[in-house]
Amino acid sequence: VACGGGAGDAADGSAPAPAVVPLSVNYHFTRQCNYSCKFCFHTAKTSYVLPRDEAKRGLRMLADSGMRKVNFSGGEPFLQERGKYVGDLVRFCKAELGLESVSIVSNGSLVREAWFEQFGAHLDILAVSVDSFSRATNRLIGREHRRKDHLESLERVRGWCDQYGVLFKLNTVVNMHNWQEDMRAEIARLRPVRWKVFQCLVIEGENAGADALRDASALVVSGEQFDAFVRRHAECSPVREDNAAMRNSYLILDEYMRFLDCTAGRKEPSRSLLDVGVASALDHAGFDEVEFFRRGGKYRWSKTHQLNDW
Repeated sequence: VACGGGAGDAADGSAPAPAVVPLSVNYHFTRQCNYSCKFCFHTAKTSYVLPRDEAKRGLRMLADSGMRKVNFSGGEPFLQERGKYVGDLVRFCKAELGLESVSIVSNGSLVREAWFEQFGAHLDILAVSVDSFSRATNRLIGREHRRKDHLESLERVRGWCDQYGVLFKLNTVVNMHNWQEDMRAEIARLRPVRWKVFQCLVIEGENAGADALRDASALVVSGEQFDAFVRRHAECSPVREDNAAMRNSYLILDEYMRFLDCTAGRKEPSRSLLDVGVASALDHAGFDEVEFFRRGGKYRWSKTHQLNDW
């Protein structure tokens, strides 16, 4: 399937390019967060969250267009209605839309066992962001909130994932505060089904520039530093994503259900798919489907398959 193609006839009269299928979509339905990570590239520039019915309408449109996996992210997804909003969307996507995979990326600090009791059966993967196993380093990064201990939250969520049959995943942003850290023992102990390792990314208007809420410039690591971190942890099989892969291999929806094109180093929004339809919005997503598959964007993402293997 070609990248960024529309459904109309080509200008030179040749066969039209096949349309992009939104196989895997990342829906950042909120920008609000209880943490203040200094490298965050999706910051609290608005407090808007779509009404449930509108969010569900958009998710159904995406499923009708070929979406098989949705990932809910933020901001912090569990901040909205103490997790009930994202829980309702998780249940809708699995029980009504029948998606292969429904996942959430969270900092873990607001997750409660009661949430797993109510919604855990419908969630395939819960990814928790962990950039360091040093409390001092987490404070430097901003991965904390008041007296909540990020590492204690991580341990609780890890246990609940096992207890309620949810696949546990880790995400790490490699930056100047952690690129020399050795996490091998902790990663081996936590046994995530997937560990994604990202190179700290600068996005104009989010964590760089005059109109940004963050300044991540001092946290950016070189390609050599990023590769050194990846090599050190090779035995843990990290899924490596450098800046080039991150900019154009994700389909990212913002809080208005607009696709965000990050290829030029800032987020250029499409019109909302709720207004113009999925195909038209996708034409402005800046999505490279070849890079999506090259970075391993399609994997065994359903807990039905994974848990049966265990």
